[in-house]
Amino acid sequence: VYEESSTPTWFGCGVVYQIFPDRFCRLELPDPAGMVGSRTIHENWSDLPDWRPDAQGEVRNCDFFGGSLQGILSKLDDLSDFGVTVLYLNPVFESASNHRYNTADYRAIDPMLGTEEDFRRLCQEAKRRGIRVILDGVFNHTGSQSRYFNDDGFYSDTGAAQSPDSPYYHWYSFHPWPTDYDAWWGIRTLPAVQEDAPDYRDFIIRGQDSVVRHWLRLGADGWRLDVADELPDDFIAAIRTAIEQEKADAYLLGEVWEDGSNKIAYSRRRRYLLGRETHGLMNYPFRTALLAWLGGGDAAAFRDTMETIRENYPPAAFYGAMNFLGTHDTARILTLLGAAQTPEDKPARAAYRLSPDELTRGRRKLRLAGMLLYTFPGSPTLYYGDEAGMQGFEDPLNRGTYPWGQEDEALLAFFRQLGQLRSQRPSLRRGDIRYLYAQGGGLVIERRCGDERTVTAMNAGTQVLTLALDWDSPLCRDGVTGQQFLVQKGQVQLTLPPLDGVILLS
Repeated sequence: VYEESSTPTWFGCGVVYQIFPDRFCRLELPDPAGMVGSRTIHENWSDLPDWRPDAQGEVRNCDFFGGSLQGILSKLDDLSDFGVTVLYLNPVFESASNHRYNTADYRAIDPMLGTEEDFRRLCQEAKRRGIRVILDGVFNHTGSQSRYFNDDGFYSDTGAAQSPDSPYYHWYSFHPWPTDYDAWWGIRTLPAVQEDAPDYRDFIIRGQDSVVRHWLRLGADGWRLDVADELPDDFIAAIRTAIEQEKADAYLLGEVWEDGSNKIAYSRRRRYLLGRETHGLMNYPFRTALLAWLGGGDAAAFRDTMETIRENYPPAAFYGAMNFLGTHDTARILTLLGAAQTPEDKPARAAYRLSPDELTRGRRKLRLAGMLLYTFPGSPTLYYGDEAGMQGFEDPLNRGTYPWGQEDEALLAFFRQLGQLRSQRPSLRRGDIRYLYAQGGGLVIERRCGDERTVTAMNAGTQVLTLALDWDSPLCRDGVTGQQFLVQKGQVQLTLPPLDGVILLS
């Protein structure tokens, strides 16, 4: 049971492109002098990210490549050609790490990325191309090297780690101060915030120039809430209220890895989709079910998993979910689909590149995954570089630099075509879904909107799949290859080789 509420439709209709800002596009080599943290710069854009632990056994994530907001701006036309309508940016605020999930200053763009004016201009130029911008909100914890905690004394402000008299002291939970404190998953560089602290809520949400409101005014169109499970329900609801007051059509997305309708976290049933909290969620169940099917599972299991989500979610949340093949928290999709095995030790995983046979298999599976991603209800989301054939196992190996000039041209063309299909066909943006076939490796879905019909037929199995599909128009063609199929007696006959598929257009 949920409350009817207004949900912006632009998110679910569009194509999202996720960017890890440090690794997307560098226009010039930055100078880290005077910036928070002990930063090092890779002069060679093609280097592997630093993945080896230091003497304390930790990967510090303090190596930077120098991607910038102006670099992103310079590629907006390329992204528009891919049908991208939404940019989801991993954190852009000042931080000591390259991933920037340990926020140092919520009110400042990280100087290596640019300035507030650069952000404003990026949003303006994106909007001119029909592209909206969503920011990553990391509100459960800050960085230990932040203006608020300030354990290394970088900032002139008195941080909570320096004195109980700090204005930020009660944002954190010490036991005792200053040697022990609550931290996200026990990681000491990520001290957890007490979201119930009234002035913290004022700072992030309720104030007239709160963090949430400030960046919407500068051009952002929504927020993705990092680790939404860690945020109190009323905290999320307050953010929803604030963004709707500030920008009525802004979108609030939650990071939840399971079915968000019945998620229990910290022994409490969570309220993500009941009408006052998030508009939609990241659809990890979609990715999990898709990978299982491509790995040899039964298509019926994919169908049943997704139909369960459809039954459980309000329609607006199901059709506005963020669907994806990979993110900054998962291994690269091409590596997952192509690798015959996963090496046991990290040095071997860091050096691993797909063999020619593995690459061929991975590409064929990725084409099927892309067909399903772009024709399924919800917003298809590309993690930067997946369309270019980037490889890599877990973090930080999945966070390499975009291979400008060395992209897989065939994959680029394929994903560009999918993006254009999505933008041209209302049935793919808004149509209902029906499963025409789901058995073994065979999966066929239909999307309809008015008189327009799109049918995606895929074979992830090892044997040829023969299908006869009802077709109510005299013409039938594949939207990817342009191949035409003969319709006889109201049916089209399909013969799909292993790891192949078609997107049939009426």
